[in-house]
Amino acid sequence: MSSSAAVLLNTNLPLPSFRRGKVRDVYDLDDELLIVSTDRISAFDVVLPCGIPGKGKVLTWLSAFWFEKTAHILPNHVIKVVDSDAVLNEVKNLSGHLEELPDSLIGRSMLVAKAERIPVECIVRGYLSGSAWAEYRETGKFGSIRLPSGMRESQEFPQPIFTPTTKSDSGHDRLLVSGDIEDLGIKDIYEELAKKSLLVYGYARDYARDRGIIIADTKFEFGFIDGRLALIDELLTPDSSRFWDAGRYEVGRSQPSFDKQPVRDWLSGSGWDQRSPAPMLPYEVIEGTAKRYREVYRKLTGSVP
Repeated sequence: MSSSAAVLLNTNLPLPSFRRGKVRDVYDLDDELLIVSTDRISAFDVVLPCGIPGKGKVLTWLSAFWFEKTAHILPNHVIKVVDSDAVLNEVKNLSGHLEELPDSLIGRSMLVAKAERIPVECIVRGYLSGSAWAEYRETGKFGSIRLPSGMRESQEFPQPIFTPTTKSDSGHDRLLVSGDIEDLGIKDIYEELAKKSLLVYGYARDYARDRGIIIADTKFEFGFIDGRLALIDELLTPDSSRFWDAGRYEVGRSQPSFDKQPVRDWLSGSGWDQRSPAPMLPYEVIEGTAKRYREVYRKLTGSVP
């Protein structure tokens, strides 16, 4: 593959590891963290053996874009994006490693404040799709929420719904039930999580719609920084959101997507049993997915990643 040399799958920096996720590698810089977005891609909770060229840069810059746009709603953990040699030198000085940090960190990493993470994925759904559509067809509900009768696939809800799940670094998340709220120690902040999630989604939905993008659903993560609730992790990216082309939107069917749904579709049709190791994606799926990531970034921000 001609673009494979540009794919960053692993970082392995000479820094204390804080956490390694499916896509992001996080390093500990004492009072701060360095989050590096690789080009890894996962599906069905499995990391694929191939990456998507440029994906990490799109995730980094799109998250930074949305963190800045939503700062009037609530704080976030961003200190600065590593966007130049000068900022990379700051990271080198913070870490004590003046020579060993590669230039590849530029444009795909950011310095963030450490937060006390809340162990919940705060999912907001504006449209009936994915697992919500599958469950609705069977029960007329999604989780404990009774939905209007007669809804069709991809139809917009009268009001967005808040459907938080457990947060797991491995394996499947599941919808929260009433006992989880007590067990996870979030009873006192649950309503605030719902309120802020719906506010951020509503702002982003309206902004994106004016630019030809429908945000069907998304997930947020929150933590406490100096005692204040803040947005953390990534924000409104193709990895954490379902983006549709408003110009091609049609109720009653699945929608063309700017996220990694085409990767899931190919894997589902490949005969793979959804257990490791995952198969290599064909060239056209990799390149097509990279194009979709770049296109949604351009549409939302007006610039090229």
